[in-house]
Amino acid sequence: MTEATRAAVGAVTTTTAAVLPVFLTGALAVQISAELGFDPAGLGLVVALYFGISALASLPCGWLVERFGSGPTSRAAVTGAATAMAAVATFAGSYVGLVTILLLSAWCNVLGQLSSNLTLARYVPAARLGLSFGMKQSAIPLATLLSGVAVPAVALTVGWRWAYVMGAGLALAALLVAPRDAEDRVRTPATHGERATAALSVIGIAAGLAAAAANALGIFLVASAVDRGISPGLAGLTLTLGSVVGLVLRLANGWFADRRSGGHIAVVAGSLLLGAGGLALLAVPGVPALVAGTVLGFGLGWAWPGLLQFAVVRLNPSAPAAATSIIQAGVYAGGFIGPLGFGAIATHAGFPAAWLTGAVTMVVAAALMAVGRRMLVAHRAAREVSAAA
Repeated sequence: MTEATRAAVGAVTTTTAAVLPVFLTGALAVQISAELGFDPAGLGLVVALYFGISALASLPCGWLVERFGSGPTSRAAVTGAATAMAAVATFAGSYVGLVTILLLSAWCNVLGQLSSNLTLARYVPAARLGLSFGMKQSAIPLATLLSGVAVPAVALTVGWRWAYVMGAGLALAALLVAPRDAEDRVRTPATHGERATAALSVIGIAAGLAAAAANALGIFLVASAVDRGISPGLAGLTLTLGSVVGLVLRLANGWFADRRSGGHIAVVAGSLLLGAGGLALLAVPGVPALVAGTVLGFGLGWAWPGLLQFAVVRLNPSAPAAATSIIQAGVYAGGFIGPLGFGAIATHAGFPAAWLTGAVTMVVAAALMAVGRRMLVAHRAAREVSAAA
């Protein structure tokens, strides 16, 4: 196995293992709630808090990854995720206990994401870096798939706690392919100016708004469709279609990025504009609008994270984990605010109003993404002038 292949495999497995605890909880919610006694609102609250804590942990975790390297931090993330799943299986005897364990493990997801970013930036050739980020972001749908398979295969046969035990075993197995830093690794930290922190912060805010709107797709799409008179079976199939489209487009975005010389953030902004059209279509009744809106929403409105991380890494090669931590903080904040805001609007004004609000939010995100890109271009021009002086 070449160093680049090992890096890509290690990044995907690390990311999958790190996010598995929260996705497994979502997939097993019916079985867990029957024993621990909580409702869907309780599940929504713990997921929102999980991403809220992830947002707070993002910048410190970025520093840790830059300080200690991708090898030790990848293994720490995977080991932490395995420990969390084992703890849920053994000690989660109440809703409060479950919430406590999951929230204490939120840092695993953040550390796994950022260490994987550094792994790819350091060990994958530039010609394949975009595709590698697309593959890494496909780990999120992979974790969802594994969690879904765990329901009929484990939870409904031997019990939901054994699903966490098996998840912990899978996470520990991921240590076999976890990235390992080269012995001669030299860390070259960037200065505050080199990271273009102001521009990255604007892009991070844009990513947060986009994530807040896009997160509603996976959480509320089925409920919204059923509320409009569409059968649950068809609504579920539509969600599956959207997930597949999103997975394929994440890989395609990476493949095309390797064949462009630049303009990646502009592509993200354009995707968000088209994705906003998809969210607006979800406010229109009928199956054609539902399918078209889902394809546009997942395929363009929620397939951009890997491309954005790739663009930020290319622009900040000396400190990729620290730079992407700013973007991830925005994405996690959107994961916290989005479901709560969407749910509140849907409850008081209806699903159409919530989808239209999401569409407007995504348009604003596209505009801010364009502003952040202009700031990055200006920053780069200023550095070139300074270097030439």
